[in-house]
Amino acid sequence: MSWGTELWDQFDNLEKHTQWGIDILEKYIKFVKERTEIELSYAKQLRNLSKKYQPKKNSKEEEEYRYTACKAFLSTLNEMNDYAGQHEVISENMTSQITVELTRYVQDLKQERKSHFHEGRKAQQHIETCWKQLESSKRRFERDCKEADRAQQYFEKMDADINVTKADVEKARQQAQTRHQMAEDSKADYSLILQKFNQEQREYYYTHIPTIFQKIQEMEERRIVRVGESMKTYAEVDRQVIPIIGKCLDEIVKAAKSIDQKNDSQLVIEAYKSGFEPPGDIEFEDYTQPMKRTVSDNSLSNSRGEGKPELKFGGKSKGKLWPFIKKNKPPPPPPASASPSAVPNGPQSPKQQKEPLSHRFNEFMTSKPKIHCFRSLKRGGAAPEDFSNLPPEQRRKKLQQKVDELNKDIQKEMDQRDAITKMKDVYLKNPQMGDPASLDHKLTEVSQNIEKLRLEAQKFEAWLAEVEGRLPARSDQARRQSGMYDTQSPATVNNCAQDRESSPDGSYTEEQSQESEVKVLATDFDDEFDDEEPLPAIGTCKALYTFEGQNEGTISVVEGETLYVIEEDKGDGWTRIRRSEDEEGYVPTSYVEVYLDKNAKDS
Repeated sequence: MSWGTELWDQFDNLEKHTQWGIDILEKYIKFVKERTEIELSYAKQLRNLSKKYQPKKNSKEEEEYRYTACKAFLSTLNEMNDYAGQHEVISENMTSQITVELTRYVQDLKQERKSHFHEGRKAQQHIETCWKQLESSKRRFERDCKEADRAQQYFEKMDADINVTKADVEKARQQAQTRHQMAEDSKADYSLILQKFNQEQREYYYTHIPTIFQKIQEMEERRIVRVGESMKTYAEVDRQVIPIIGKCLDEIVKAAKSIDQKNDSQLVIEAYKSGFEPPGDIEFEDYTQPMKRTVSDNSLSNSRGEGKPELKFGGKSKGKLWPFIKKNKPPPPPPASASPSAVPNGPQSPKQQKEPLSHRFNEFMTSKPKIHCFRSLKRGGAAPEDFSNLPPEQRRKKLQQKVDELNKDIQKEMDQRDAITKMKDVYLKNPQMGDPASLDHKLTEVSQNIEKLRLEAQKFEAWLAEVEGRLPARSDQARRQSGMYDTQSPATVNNCAQDRESSPDGSYTEEQSQESEVKVLATDFDDEFDDEEPLPAIGTCKALYTFEGQNEGTISVVEGETLYVIEEDKGDGWTRIRRSEDEEGYVPTSYVEVYLDKNAKDS
């Protein structure tokens, strides 16, 4: 099967076919090039997607990735980054192994095709020239033959005519002979040219054209083979990255299998555990007994005679916390020494009641940072250094974390000190390398840093030991907060400065001593009442017992004394009263009997 013998007369069609083959090759190159662009774009989009969902450094999201499910998701994002890298490898390999190589091959192919068809056209032109020579020789031979025939006829006519002279006959005979000779010469020339043309034609159709067409056939077959090899390379480039992509997918599956729901649940416990005991049972309150005072319409429960009544400063009205409803800012508790049971020589409350349900739910449902003073409530304040604004368990974790960080810093400084000491020894042995005295200042500075960090670590370790020592006793405190005050003596209540105090934003804190607590409240109490207009009276009250207001914000009353009520009990166990325009304060609600005006109560 040869194009030279089978397609000897299809020069133009072969020229069109080979050009079509080059066009197909260029189309395939364009296809591969667009595929590489798609791979690059896909890899870029995958990387952007992975980067978009990566946790931001030093943010809350980074803390969430300690859960196994989040770790698995982070591992998936990292594997997708590697997955994108493999698509970039596909693009690079296809560009270098297919696009670049085929583009260079197409240029060479075009040059080779051009040379082959130029050679074929040259052979065509040569055979056409030979054909024209043959035609010219043939026409001349034909013309000479006709002239010779006419000359012979003219001679015979002249020879038969008796009136023609002998000279004219001889002239006609010579003319006929000349024409016959010219015809013979033309015949010989025509025969020679015909033989030459036939030889050229045989060489053209059996030698030149088959050779040229065979080269074109081989060129076209090489092009076809090259396309096939490129397609194999195209598949192999994909196949080479399949194992790595498979490893990426295997790592994603491995990460998914590493998810441990129990471990995540334990992490939630460690993150949010407060360390408090749940509140005790609510005791039945018998409302069939005669009421000692009129209960406020917006109070959740009667809080008279609480073991730890709450003092409300600043005259700001607070809403109540109904059961199972989380409130952001419950009212602050009063100073421990200001409770009725803690007043020296003060009578016991006639009826010891349990702490309101709203406070008890608030104490174990809320866990937000506390603001330490009433000025902070307005202006905002930073978290305390000892993390006392956190529940016990969370405080212990924060302190432990701080101790670990300080220990790491200490170890780092000690390593730096050792390195400086070694360098100083080297300088002492080899003075030409440096001055040992130049390191004394740095060594002193590092030693001071170590001592400072050690003192800091000891401080936090002391707080940590204090918290760890108190954690087992938290159940007793929770029971005391649930209303079990009947077993406490006044002296015990006076020393309850360590009890948990509910903050305006719903979290807890521990006060170190009663004196510090009273001092903070006293310094900020005046700020709350500065430039405030006097509140109107909403009723009157009668003192049932004598109360000595020893703390800032309270007022002393004598049994049987009648005073004005300017703010009723909001559920914290305290009522705000006024004796005169310049003398007002808080008294325990259980110490007075309140008579509210109807109009003020309705409003």
